[in-house]
Amino acid sequence: MSFKVTVFPSKHEFQVEEGQTVLDAALAADIVLPYSCRNGACSTCKGKVLSGSYEAGPNPAHILPPEDLDQGYTLFCQARPTSDLQIEAHEIRMASDIQIRKMPARVMALDKVADDVMVIKLQLPAADPFRYYAGQYLEFIMRDGRRRSYSMASPPADNNLVELHIRHMAGGAFTDHVFGAGETQMKVREIQRVEGPFGSFFLREDSDKPVVFLASGTGFAPIKAIVERMIATGSQRQAVLYWGGRRPADLYMDAIARQWAETMPNFSYVPVISEALPEDAWSGRNGFVHLAVLKDIPDLSGHQVYACGAPVMVDSARRDFCAQAGLSEDEFYADAFTTEADAV
Repeated sequence: MSFKVTVFPSKHEFQVEEGQTVLDAALAADIVLPYSCRNGACSTCKGKVLSGSYEAGPNPAHILPPEDLDQGYTLFCQARPTSDLQIEAHEIRMASDIQIRKMPARVMALDKVADDVMVIKLQLPAADPFRYYAGQYLEFIMRDGRRRSYSMASPPADNNLVELHIRHMAGGAFTDHVFGAGETQMKVREIQRVEGPFGSFFLREDSDKPVVFLASGTGFAPIKAIVERMIATGSQRQAVLYWGGRRPADLYMDAIARQWAETMPNFSYVPVISEALPEDAWSGRNGFVHLAVLKDIPDLSGHQVYACGAPVMVDSARRDFCAQAGLSEDEFYADAFTTEADAV
């Protein structure tokens, strides 16, 4: 049995097979709704059900505030229809040559830039151009079928070479392979299987609003891709990057961000550290990174925000920016990184 879903205000329609989620069915029908993690750990795919019945799953009750649930909001990556549905969601227009596909990928370089961060260069098949928006992610498909998602830290290139920033999660099936020793360690020339591109985290280039980039840890990766895309296209848009970490070493490409600030006339960079130790000799900003934004820019009503990193940071920024600084929720774009435990 299948059910029809009608999206408002576009009035586009698609079919959902029994047991399928609204998001998966929409993507299969080439209708792109906002989404990020696809496992119910963030709220990027939040939308409103106008009519019809569905199984929400347990995640919305943990992720969304009670007032949103009372108004009919849910997470479309979790919602499974039990009748025809009418939903309200903003559709995202994707270029026609951006197609999700599975492909082999060869590991071309491994560069450990911090104790727990590895930069990986992947060569995708060169004969078939891999098109994506800077900021999107791909998934590694493990031998047992499990998947791990990582944002691409480089914009599209003609040579189909992509860069990933991978943080080691102790005990993680995939990252233990990346950071392992001896026979268990990932090696240059190794072949992996990947699928992509995924996600709706990319710069809306049809806007000229000032941009606030907000990152924690390896949430810097997709923002790096976006900024490099801005450089390549000669964008003159006003932008500021706030990058937070517990200690200075967490800002593993600090020199690159500082170089952007020196060479891009409309770009600035604010590093923020939350748990500096005396031996770090840190003299910069301290505290939670999203609070630094609120202190510097108390009125965000005319801005767009692109936030990427730990779900707690993304959720706190979304809540506080909208409630305290006048940011439109429609202008908050996010990619919340989940752990391997979340993705099992």
